[in-house]
Amino acid sequence: MKKYITWKEVFDRAKSLKNRLTAKNLKYYGVPRGGQIVAGILGNAVDKIEDCDIIVDDLIDSGATLERYKKYNKPFEALIDKRIEYNNEWLVFPWEIKEEGEETVEDNVTRLLQYFGEDVTREGLQDTPKRYVKFFKEFLNPPEWNCTTFEGEGYDEMIVQTNIPFHSLCEHHIAPFFGYGHIAYIPNKRIVGLSKLARTLETFSRRLQNQERITTQVAEFLQKKLDPKGVAVVLEAKHMCMEMRGVKKHDTFTTTSKMSGVFKLHSDPRNEFLNLIRKK
Repeated sequence: MKKYITWKEVFDRAKSLKNRLTAKNLKYYGVPRGGQIVAGILGNAVDKIEDCDIIVDDLIDSGATLERYKKYNKPFEALIDKRIEYNNEWLVFPWEIKEEGEETVEDNVTRLLQYFGEDVTREGLQDTPKRYVKFFKEFLNPPEWNCTTFEGEGYDEMIVQTNIPFHSLCEHHIAPFFGYGHIAYIPNKRIVGLSKLARTLETFSRRLQNQERITTQVAEFLQKKLDPKGVAVVLEAKHMCMEMRGVKKHDTFTTTSKMSGVFKLHSDPRNEFLNLIRKK
């Protein structure tokens, strides 16, 4: 839920902040970008953090910015502290109202490219911010689907799908990781349409994720929807955050698994599943 902060509230809160401070003629350094506006309203704004008496910001949200500025050993004040008020609302300040659309997001991508020294005017990069935003919109919004189930008609043997391709983005580095999933379940009373196993994996992988979480989410989703005798999920993936940066180890696969029901409790169905996917 959005809460729009008015200019009147901004000025009232800035006045209240200034009145709370006992010392006069203080110098303010504003945290980029909203804090700079607050510093300007308060007056005596300085360009260098070393020259200020107080660091100011428009908002304390998670507290991460506050922690980052503790090293300067200076008082930190904000117009609004979401740890105290508005904690379940998305606040929009007056200077952000024109910055809510895709154009602003594209501008941020442009600034990021410029920060790393890219010439954003060259032909190949002119539409890159727009394409990047479009990619995120598409990838992070997988198609909606219904988990259609059917009467199992007494079928109680293992159902296995192997080599289901999937792609995801590492939540730590926003770098791709991708590979194949293998999913099995043993019906209790209901079976699921065959395409739904792949749909389930696609739904949970098309997010900012880690491989372990995807594996668990797929297994738990199928267990909840089907109430089968057991579910088994194995994912094998290559992580670009490991191949392109850091240790830079190529052709390394990470395997994760999640077993429930009879797959977890009994070795025979588990070994049957593992042997089947090993052959693939």
